[in-house]
Amino acid sequence: MPYPLDPVTVRRWCSLGRAALRAECARMDAINVFPVADGDTGTNLCLTFEAAAEAGEAAGTGRAGEPGVTGEAGEPGEPGEAGTGEGSGGPGGAGDEAAGVRVLRAMARAALLEARGNSGTILAEYLRGMAEGLAEAVAAGPGDRLAPVLRRAAQAAYAAVARPVEGTVLTVATAAADAAEAGRDPLAAARAALDATTGRLSALSRAGVVDAGALGLVALLSALDAALAGEAGPTAPGGRAAPEPAACAAVPRPAAPPPGPEPCFEVMYLLEGADAAAVDDLRDALDALGDSLVIGGGDGGGSVGGDGVDSGDGGDGAALWSVHVHVHDAGAAVEAGLAAGRPRRIRIAYLPVRPAADCAPDGTGGPGETGAAQTAGQGTRAVVAVVPGDGLAGLCREAGAHVVPAHEAGRAGALLEAADASGAAEVVLLPNRTEFQAAAARAAEAARSRGVRAAVIPTRAAVQGLAALAVHAPERRFDEDVVAMTSAAGATRYGEVTVAARESWTTAGVCQAGDVLGLVDGDIAVIGRGVGDVAAEVLDRMLAGGGELVTLVLGEGAPAGLAGALRSHVRARHLAVDTVVYEGQRQDALLLLGVE
Repeated sequence: MPYPLDPVTVRRWCSLGRAALRAECARMDAINVFPVADGDTGTNLCLTFEAAAEAGEAAGTGRAGEPGVTGEAGEPGEPGEAGTGEGSGGPGGAGDEAAGVRVLRAMARAALLEARGNSGTILAEYLRGMAEGLAEAVAAGPGDRLAPVLRRAAQAAYAAVARPVEGTVLTVATAAADAAEAGRDPLAAARAALDATTGRLSALSRAGVVDAGALGLVALLSALDAALAGEAGPTAPGGRAAPEPAACAAVPRPAAPPPGPEPCFEVMYLLEGADAAAVDDLRDALDALGDSLVIGGGDGGGSVGGDGVDSGDGGDGAALWSVHVHVHDAGAAVEAGLAAGRPRRIRIAYLPVRPAADCAPDGTGGPGETGAAQTAGQGTRAVVAVVPGDGLAGLCREAGAHVVPAHEAGRAGALLEAADASGAAEVVLLPNRTEFQAAAARAAEAARSRGVRAAVIPTRAAVQGLAALAVHAPERRFDEDVVAMTSAAGATRYGEVTVAARESWTTAGVCQAGDVLGLVDGDIAVIGRGVGDVAAEVLDRMLAGGGELVTLVLGEGAPAGLAGALRSHVRARHLAVDTVVYEGQRQDALLLLGVE
């Protein structure tokens, strides 16, 4: 290849790849029939690579003279643009390619954080494999770069998919790597493998199309080939000049495969704080729940807040994973994530493969179903919420919920008794604490065995339960209501201010009895002496990633004037953020906080 994979080349690929995917976006959406005919593969790939390209272009722009960093306008061989410090190696040297590794890693992390759908999650892993392959090749010394990069990319993509299927993007990735290792043209091999996908999968054969994700990868490989050759104009997969996106807008959509018992929801989230063993257990749990399972990531480097904002700098930090699965029971998929680590940026979407009336989050509701679940749409729906104090109990009752006091929720059968007492054909459970989620899951299972349609919203704090109740609409279909409530709860960060009962070690240091503790998403983040000061710092941390609404729930021991002081603090420090205050009365914490 004329040029190595230095930052200039990778940045050029970002630009060319973005244009190539945009040119094929409408066509990819139109031919998307596998694994689910939901017509969004092109959109998902474009959005995921768009985020990766933005990160790559930013990471590839360095200050002239820094070791291994190439300047904004530099091209290989241009004096004064490539890094000249020790270890740089000059233009095209090992130092430049080491900087290229950093750019690819930045792209991979951005893709992980912004991955859309099955195809976007696989693309994030492909980029991560490219970065690993280049790093290994640079460490090995002079030699071929493309073959190890393509091989590690293909391996990473395969490893992320729980049940790899041939005739897809995975097949094309392997074909390109095989050709590069054999000294043949990887792009030509990828195009041939793309053409062959039609005959390798029955869904593609019936529709008479190639695999949409594989088409996207060929577009990116075509752009990479052009970038390595130093070309400036984007190239489409067929080697022709890439048309404007509008030129593909009229591509006819093939007939979708006949409807069957496919899962009804696509669930995606980022998982933080899980080790490899926990992720293996999660993979087994989700594989049993549904299909199209892809789990990627695992690298360290910062953390992601409850609003999904990356708080790291790409350095050493907690492992971060991207999880994607298609399931019937969206709540169970999120609950499995809670057992493994800390799910963030939870996204749940319908899969429009079969009529919505045939689908329920708990897997019931198929054609020919009888009993209470079949007529639930005409029956009543109840929400059962665990509440920590009398004030919230009254608030939840006003919202139409049946309440279970927190001190009773741990008793076996308490949640099921509340569900039974409601007399409803449909029940939504809000555990509102991590320790009550297992009991809520057991209650839901027992309710289903009695013909009641039941789902658990995995709320971990009362403020998340309030957010879910705020969007609860019993006139909606059950599955629509569950998705809306789950999304609202997942978009709410939660905090707490309480007083330490004894000296102990915490994640924020050693606390003494009587110290005021501020918790964010369940972890102690602040230790102080004044309730108002600790609460203000907790709020600032929770709002650092943005927010629109602050919820304050005051305990009976909260100091007078606390709510007013915090409301003024929010107004002064955080523009366009509203604050609502509730009296929680008797509850364990002095203050509960939520940020939506």
